[in-house]
Amino acid sequence: MINFVAYFDSSIKNIDMQTANEIVINVQEIEPRLRHLTIFQTFDELQEGESLIIHNNHDPIPVYHQLMNIRGDVFTWEYLQDGPQWWDIRVTKKSNAQQQIFTTPQGELVLNIPAIEPKLKHPSIFKVFDNTKPGDSFIIHNDHDPKPVYYQLLGERGDVFTWEYLEQGPQWWDVRVTLKATIQDKPTETNTTIVSNATSASSQKEIVIDVPTIEPKLKHPTIFQVFDELQAGESLIIHNDHDPKPVYYQLLGERGDVFIWEYLEQGPQWWDVRVTRKGAQDHQTVGQIAAKDLRKAEVFKKYGIDFCCGGKKTVREACAEKGIDATIVEQELQQPVQNVTKSTQNFDEWNLDFLADYIVNTHHNYVRKYLPEIFGYAAKVAQVHGDKHPELIPINDLVKSIHKELSEHLVEEENTVFPAIKEFVKASNASALPERSALQSILQKMENEHEQVGKHLESIRQLSNNYAIPQDACSSYQLLFKMLDEFEADLFVHIHLENNILFAKARDLVASK
Repeated sequence: MINFVAYFDSSIKNIDMQTANEIVINVQEIEPRLRHLTIFQTFDELQEGESLIIHNNHDPIPVYHQLMNIRGDVFTWEYLQDGPQWWDIRVTKKSNAQQQIFTTPQGELVLNIPAIEPKLKHPSIFKVFDNTKPGDSFIIHNDHDPKPVYYQLLGERGDVFTWEYLEQGPQWWDVRVTLKATIQDKPTETNTTIVSNATSASSQKEIVIDVPTIEPKLKHPTIFQVFDELQAGESLIIHNDHDPKPVYYQLLGERGDVFIWEYLEQGPQWWDVRVTRKGAQDHQTVGQIAAKDLRKAEVFKKYGIDFCCGGKKTVREACAEKGIDATIVEQELQQPVQNVTKSTQNFDEWNLDFLADYIVNTHHNYVRKYLPEIFGYAAKVAQVHGDKHPELIPINDLVKSIHKELSEHLVEEENTVFPAIKEFVKASNASALPERSALQSILQKMENEHEQVGKHLESIRQLSNNYAIPQDACSSYQLLFKMLDEFEADLFVHIHLENNILFAKARDLVASK
């Protein structure tokens, strides 16, 4: 049951009593899948200048990113309490006295894009465009180049307008959009679904949409209508006289990552693209996505999605557990990712015996080198600063547990698990294979231990307020938190390589022998 707390509990500290009429959302009392939805619904009901307070047991920074992505820069984010036990954030809807639409002294209509709610920006432009008469114009006023609108208009309405830059930054862009005076009304009986059947190499009939023969304003709606009628595994082909990539982005934005986009022909005269609706088997898990491109893990980190121990969930399952809009995460996963991780190797293509050796030489050696140092610093810092920073006591206890568990864990992997996997790789006949059930059992044991260490590190991150260094921290204190942060990052990759690639492929290998 959704619980809006409209008063201040005595456990909420450092909040001015003048805010007593603000809505406080006590996140932990809300069902997980409804948490973000509740915050968004409450935010949307705020008037300009009004605010709400998010009360949570960890930093709700993923909500900030999600709000910014969906609603845009229309709010302020103010930390009232910043851990270590509770976080209180005031979210205030910005006042915006700017007009969304106004007229110049010359009588020309101006769309003031920054003043329009983000999700309504493009629909507002299209609405004005469709109400503009041939020969008339309007101006798009924006804080960045609105060139994507040009391509969307061209794709959905056709070459029926001119695009004239009046100002091109660096602060403002003004574009005059003029409907060509030569436009003539189309007959109402225009066929809106000009499609045909073709037979693919797999002997399955596919619907071909001959885009140039469709009335401009009906091109994209036709593609969407045909796509929505496809069953899982079925496909359509877009046949066009230019690259229909704008359709890709629109499909991804409105339908999510539920299709495969395959170029059959890429110009210069014609473009043919096969669009296939994914089946249930095509929905990859978080771990599988990270296995194919480790850089995608940065998107998961941004939204607090566990891609190593929790890597067996799909993106939508992981987002549902955290109350995150899965479409946003899916869109970001489709974007090019900067090289921000320590390696861009395609581990998914490596031989298992080689991957096992790499893990030992890289990640096991990292643990053996730095974990004893972290162990020593944690004890020292807790002893010196534990009276003023009591969270250091449980952090030290957690580091002790991690040290003991990983020390035993690495030995078992190197002496038992990895050699058994290598035996399966080398075995040429069933009689030479190690015991299957024994390997399956120990792989599950290793994953359970990974999960336990992951929980310890998550607790440390919460206790340390994301490794925030207080003003009175000595050099040892600062070094401890820096080493813990780096250790966690390395261990995430370490566990990901084992759980989602090495162990997963070992299971497949066992099943195939």
